[in-house]
Amino acid sequence: MKTIKQFFSVLLKAGISIALLWYLFRQLDRNRLLDIISHADIRLLLLAFCVFVIPYILALLRWKMLLDAIKMELPLKRIVASFSGGVFFNQVLPSSIGGDLMRSIDLSAHTKRAREVVATVLLDRLSGYIGLVIMVLVSLVLGWRLIHEKNVLISVCIITGLLAAIILALFNKFFFKKINMFLQSLGAGRVKESITSLHYEIHQFRSRKTLFLKNISLSLAMQFFAAVSFYIIARSIGVNTNFIYFLIFLPIMGAITMLPISIGGLGLRENTAAYLFPLVGVGKDLAVAMSLLNFFFILTCAIIGGLTYYVLTIHNRRLQSNKTPSSCCSG
Repeated sequence: MKTIKQFFSVLLKAGISIALLWYLFRQLDRNRLLDIISHADIRLLLLAFCVFVIPYILALLRWKMLLDAIKMELPLKRIVASFSGGVFFNQVLPSSIGGDLMRSIDLSAHTKRAREVVATVLLDRLSGYIGLVIMVLVSLVLGWRLIHEKNVLISVCIITGLLAAIILALFNKFFFKKINMFLQSLGAGRVKESITSLHYEIHQFRSRKTLFLKNISLSLAMQFFAAVSFYIIARSIGVNTNFIYFLIFLPIMGAITMLPISIGGLGLRENTAAYLFPLVGVGKDLAVAMSLLNFFFILTCAIIGGLTYYVLTIHNRRLQSNKTPSSCCSG
């Protein structure tokens, strides 16, 4: 029954992605969109892709920093394998956080320290979200004289409010106690125990301010390079607009694609770009072209991540398959 529900969930989210893209493409001249993409400057696209890869490297370093903090002594190869698998499954599984689940499961199976691994993954995602919020707030303050769109301000307020709620739920004892009482009233005993255990693991990081500052610094750098890559993509198709818009809009797009209602954020990302960039004078077809080229980069990195995961773990899978017959024989 659970497998069937998961299958229909994935099917529903794939359907939402397709519906969102269908709705968007109905509003566009598809021939012009293809013409824009086909005439993009290849040299600038290659440069944009090189910059696009930098946040992945920084994300790997950020996660490794958290794993090192809990004395999880693992070869870099093993961490790279789990991280690469996560990059791949971010696009295969619903929402842009499906890869977090995958790398948690993969590394937990390898280390047998599931709660600690999950805590590092959640804190890794949290520091990334904090970096996203800081970037969009600072950029909005610096660029507010250029953009006076109320919906942008509302979006930033929602993103910031969500971060405040997450931090209170994780680190404030009063709010955590209220959440536990609510779960208890629902009769979710096992869920409550799991959350309490995970809260304990996360809470141990509370005093490590230097570690958090380093993680958030890496997150800010990731947001900056993501915006630079998108800006270069824009220049490759002839869009020449203020860089500050990319620093404001990219975090909003990133937050929206985290919603677990599509496959890898596909459809959400393109529709958000098609709404935001025309606010500052960029044509909708150009905005969608930028987003699609950015998605091509995401897809390329996902394929590279999947291949990397396969290559780095194939030896372990061979060992396990060799052990299975012998264990059967010994039985």
